[in-house]
Amino acid sequence: MSVRRLAEEQFQPASFAFNAENAAWAEATIRKYPEGRQQSAVIPLLMRAQEQEGWVTRATIEHVAARLDMPYIRVMEVATFYTQFQLKPIGTRAHIQVCGTTPCMLRGAEELIKVCQHKIHHDPLQPNADGTLSWEEVECQGACVNAPMVIIFKDAYEDLTPERLEEIIDAFESGKGDEIKPGPQTDRHLSAPEGGAVTLNDEIKPVRTNLEPQPEPPVDAAPVPPAEAAKPKDTAPETDPKLKTPVTAPKAAENNVKAAEAQAESGTAKAEPVKAAPATKSEKPSLEDKNRPKGIEKPAEVDDLKLISGVGPKIEATLHELGIFTFAQVASWKKAEREWVDGYLNFKGRIERDDWLNQAKALAKGGEAEYIKVFGKKPR
Repeated sequence: MSVRRLAEEQFQPASFAFNAENAAWAEATIRKYPEGRQQSAVIPLLMRAQEQEGWVTRATIEHVAARLDMPYIRVMEVATFYTQFQLKPIGTRAHIQVCGTTPCMLRGAEELIKVCQHKIHHDPLQPNADGTLSWEEVECQGACVNAPMVIIFKDAYEDLTPERLEEIIDAFESGKGDEIKPGPQTDRHLSAPEGGAVTLNDEIKPVRTNLEPQPEPPVDAAPVPPAEAAKPKDTAPETDPKLKTPVTAPKAAENNVKAAEAQAESGTAKAEPVKAAPATKSEKPSLEDKNRPKGIEKPAEVDDLKLISGVGPKIEATLHELGIFTFAQVASWKKAEREWVDGYLNFKGRIERDDWLNQAKALAKGGEAEYIKVFGKKPR
């Protein structure tokens, strides 16, 4: 990337300020970002300033840096890195950006550049004598199928010829640029094929559908039994049609039951019913356990432990019963103490998963502001 520098001093205005409408817009834009993240608005504010003034001045960079509480050099880095920011005065009525990437170059972009050199200025980024027009060559602007093309401010003009570009430049120079319709400058519809569709134009008719009348079978044709191709085949003894069941053979089924009961009574060993193993229930750790965190008397002002993610009103009440009232207490828990509380609350590792320790440390150190600084979001 070529080196980009600010315009010479003779072009730089003494100061910059947003007009009333843009100032209100800037305030609303800054409020979209969380506390401490307002510097993320640097690109939107620079773009709005460029739309207001036509280009980004040194005074603009200084104003945006002060507005966002950023070092001046940081805003300078953004403005000089992104080529969307114009660092020198450009045409007041039109700044023409000619795409010079491969598809446009193959379709005649070089001829468009010659038109700009002839009608505006030989060198890019140099306004014409009246200061109303300027041009530059840029990288791909995303309309390759409609090459060659140019962008004037925010509108794209595609499928250009040198003659058509001359007409567009003349219209903007005379202040009638709004009469030129953006988009393809031919009869093409958006990005559809030039001249209309050339494929899949034939009507496709299926060979046969269920809606068409089916041929009648011959009168003397032999009857065809229904196929059993889709019928499931099951060889399980329970599906044997010869098997006697209480439905198919009630009397025989009753005799089978009596025979089975008699065999059980005369057998040598009687099966013992299997007893289910008693369910083991995890027991809470003892309150006398040495790993129980040390509690304190309830202070005059207690911390809102519910700010810790994973602590609700019920858990907070339990912690109070254990003498835990402050973030500092939670932040000081050692591993064995955290495991004791985790077992007492039957959390199964939840304290570690939710990172109570670091949450409590941040809240104890600086409250909600410190929590946002550490975790990038508000607590709970």
